[in-house]
Amino acid sequence: MSKLHRGLYALILIIFFQSQLIAEYLYKDEVVHREPFTKDIELLGSELYAKTGVALRLLMLKELPDGQDMYKYEQELLATFKEPTILLVFSEMDTQVDIQVNDPALYKYFNRGQVLSPTTSIVQAYIIAMMYADSWEHFNQLRTEYGGSILPLLAGKAKNEQIVGKYAASMYNGYLDIAHQVAASKGITLENDPGDANQEALFWVKLFFYGFVLYGIVLYIRKKIELRRLKNESKE
Repeated sequence: MSKLHRGLYALILIIFFQSQLIAEYLYKDEVVHREPFTKDIELLGSELYAKTGVALRLLMLKELPDGQDMYKYEQELLATFKEPTILLVFSEMDTQVDIQVNDPALYKYFNRGQVLSPTTSIVQAYIIAMMYADSWEHFNQLRTEYGGSILPLLAGKAKNEQIVGKYAASMYNGYLDIAHQVAASKGITLENDPGDANQEALFWVKLFFYGFVLYGIVLYIRKKIELRRLKNESKE
């Protein structure tokens, strides 16, 4: 074999193994395509698997294939994994985020409802529960599921050039939250877990929410006062 052929063969092997590595925990990325994002997911995912035996895989889809149902798509994919697997899936065009597992026992290691909650605090949770609950059982469920690490960030406004960054930050935050919970449940520490570094982002989400609620209350009170003033003037 010539040196040229050997060099080409070696290059193909390097590219192949790098591709395999990238596809391990960031299982598919059709949205972000950013090296730091890929690296962070791979480092955290590989450490989590090495220390707990749980594979946490992230899929960033542009769109579900052939308009397929999210749950069906996830179950078909989960069936191909032999090791205990948690699957976090984001589909941009379908505007869906979901978490499924290939072994129900994995749910004891993390709180799925909390991770996927659209609220970040207990106050928000009560407000959402009062607005949308259709039964007492549903009310109790909504009021206890808060501290969401994906949807509050995903719902934030972003300019066109910032949208991909928002997707990356939201999904990494959720991936990190799940990994942290699994590690804590197993009694281990992850070196690649930045801890509370992402809580600042959630703080600003909460601040915006409470500011919006307060602004709405002020407008409501002002409107009531104005209506009462007009009513009194009409009597005169």
